[in-house]
Amino acid sequence: MTIGDIDQNGCYIVGEIGINHNGNLDTALELINMAYGAGCDAVKFQKRTVEVVYTPEELAKPRPNPFGDTNGHLKRGLEFGTFEYDRIAGACKALNIDWYASPWDEISVDFMMNYNCPYHKIASASLTDRGLLDYCAQTRRPILLSTGMSTINQITDAVDVVENAGGEVACIYHCNSTYPSRNNEEINLLGIVTLKKIFPQIPIGYSGHERGVPPSVAAAVLGAASVERHITLDRSSFGSDQAASLEPRGLDLLCRDIRTWEECRGDGSIQVYNSELPIMKKLRRKDTL
Repeated sequence: MTIGDIDQNGCYIVGEIGINHNGNLDTALELINMAYGAGCDAVKFQKRTVEVVYTPEELAKPRPNPFGDTNGHLKRGLEFGTFEYDRIAGACKALNIDWYASPWDEISVDFMMNYNCPYHKIASASLTDRGLLDYCAQTRRPILLSTGMSTINQITDAVDVVENAGGEVACIYHCNSTYPSRNNEEINLLGIVTLKKIFPQIPIGYSGHERGVPPSVAAAVLGAASVERHITLDRSSFGSDQAASLEPRGLDLLCRDIRTWEECRGDGSIQVYNSELPIMKKLRRKDTL
């Protein structure tokens, strides 16, 4: 399944594992199985070259965590390498579920090109990184753009950079980058409608960081071609993204309710269904029109 015509393909549901595996491959594999079991179309990870993305000063900052006492211990402890991603690729292939990652730097783009992933995902934090956008575009792998913390002009500029470099933006994700979203008003789901008007040629999706399921289902009702949510085995686990993530039951409900909406959507034509004919015959007293 690809992101595109929602009437034909349905909503492309993505379970973002990100760094919620906490550096544990078994947890990552369990999250893949969780996403597959719920009915997700894809899972997504994050890939960083720690020494490129963070300054030495940032890495040296004190930050007690399961891997040590500094921010550097944490960032290095969360990062997967070739061994882990080989296992991830194999697990996803066996389940026939898509997988890809958000590369935060050019070295990570090169790393991800070792795998047959359908997309590069540009995180909201990277949307204004012209060099990274251009580098991803030159791989000719379709690009997904998250738009949290960004203005319309910045989003337009990012699309232009990708397209001018010969790349393709396969989906633009409306997004609010607070984890979790602080209030319902900031979710601003009508942003999906706005983006659909501004970029009629590009599928528009939704990357949610709210607590709960309803806004993400509503995004699908508003026409989101893809819905992405962080997932976790336990929201109380260590990590900055856990509180904005869906546990297994929440992910099950998300996938169920989006697919139910797709079944109920219909084609909009007004008609009398065959199943109504016996009821009509029984209850309609007059038929003089």
